[in-house]
Amino acid sequence: MPVGAPLGNDNAERGTRWRNAIDTALNNRCKSDGQKALVAIAEAMLAKAAQGDMTAIKELGDRVDGKVAQSHEVGNKDGETFKTESIVRTIVDPKHTDS
Repeated sequence: MPVGAPLGNDNAERGTRWRNAIDTALNNRCKSDGQKALVAIAEAMLAKAAQGDMTAIKELGDRVDGKVAQSHEVGNKDGETFKTESIVRTIVDPKHTDS
């Protein structure tokens, strides 16, 4: 049984639409080779990073090294964090009900 997003979830499609829009814009900007426009944009980002633009530096780092992993701490109302003792995976048959 395949596991995936619930029916109606279009989050993956949103990323595809944005990528397709960028590809179209790049191709329109440079009819012969959309890659030239993309390289020009990358060169502009590198120039800004070299000038100390922190947004460009962060973007460059994210593209070269990957984004920093997000960490999440969960705690109680007193600020104490919870320690994970174990992770349990339970597979449930939706056709079978315990009554």
